[in-house]
Amino acid sequence: MKKKRMGLALSLVLAAGTLLSGCGNDENAGEKKDSFTVAMVTDVGGIDDKSFNQSAWEGLQKFGEENGMKKGKDGYDYLQSQSDTDYATNLNKLVRSDYDLIYGIGYLMTDAITKIAEQKPKNHFAIVDSTVDKPNVASITFKEHEGSFLVGVVAGLTTKTNKIGFVGGMEIPLIEKFESGFLAGVKSVNPNAKVEVQYAGAFDQADKGKAIASSMYASGIDVIYHAAGATGNGVFSEAKDLKTKDPNRELWVIGVDKDQAPEGEVTVGGKTYNVTLTSMVKRVDVAVYDVAKKAKEGQFPGGKTLEYGLPENGVGIAPTQDNIKPEVLKAVDEWKQKIINGEVKVPSTRDEYKKFEASLK
Repeated sequence: MKKKRMGLALSLVLAAGTLLSGCGNDENAGEKKDSFTVAMVTDVGGIDDKSFNQSAWEGLQKFGEENGMKKGKDGYDYLQSQSDTDYATNLNKLVRSDYDLIYGIGYLMTDAITKIAEQKPKNHFAIVDSTVDKPNVASITFKEHEGSFLVGVVAGLTTKTNKIGFVGGMEIPLIEKFESGFLAGVKSVNPNAKVEVQYAGAFDQADKGKAIASSMYASGIDVIYHAAGATGNGVFSEAKDLKTKDPNRELWVIGVDKDQAPEGEVTVGGKTYNVTLTSMVKRVDVAVYDVAKKAKEGQFPGGKTLEYGLPENGVGIAPTQDNIKPEVLKAVDEWKQKIINGEVKVPSTRDEYKKFEASLK
């Protein structure tokens, strides 16, 4: 009888231990990991496109470093897309890796983000350059037309041939914002200038950018603004080749998204020149950092569209301004204030531009 009681007591102790152990395991399983994690999926340009993918990654790196995070699945990371078929696959990989916030970088990722956000309503996503109307998606947009207007002012006041070029990546509403704002800026300060517009049909084909630039420069165009991602690298390549052949020739490239002054450097006969006139800086890095900070602090702006323009320092001309004349910079500042004050409404579509152009006559 005594043995039976001891056996029963031991059984109860073991059972209680098992229950407690089970409770502990359940609690741990239900616990959210302490550290915040964040990752992004690039568009086809990749993180070294010297444009918006690179800017986004720089913003994520800054956020990670300032918060003591390491690159990798327990901190911050990225997956690179080689083609549009990689978008959904890469996003799903990051979902399975349990990142707290997942970015899709670029307008072309709209459909993939929309679909996966529907399938994974508990996950948080953010998309750059597009709007996805889902409660678990933060949409990051920019007033590219405002920044493009300012570099249009620079182009219009710098050209000596009154022939200016615009090279777009893909002919989509997003890039038409760049085009419309740029044309408006040029025409506002130089009604006699003619702007030739061409689209490459891709954001990752530098050879196409180079071919278009070659044709434009050959026609007498002396300033080209590109909004073409890595395709725009070809525009720089052509300008530098022409500068190498004739260092005295004045021809310029206006970069996009980042300060692309480094892309314009070319050395001829021991002397360094720079074909970058200026760049329309779109602070994707600032926006990516900002949304990650909000999410980490428990204030993820799901279901909202965040728009970054001139007042928010979301767009503007690059800090490198060595090739811009002082009087041109003064004009840029004056037009910037007019836009911020609401005196000038910059067109963001081709239809709006037509009305804007008509108002100038």
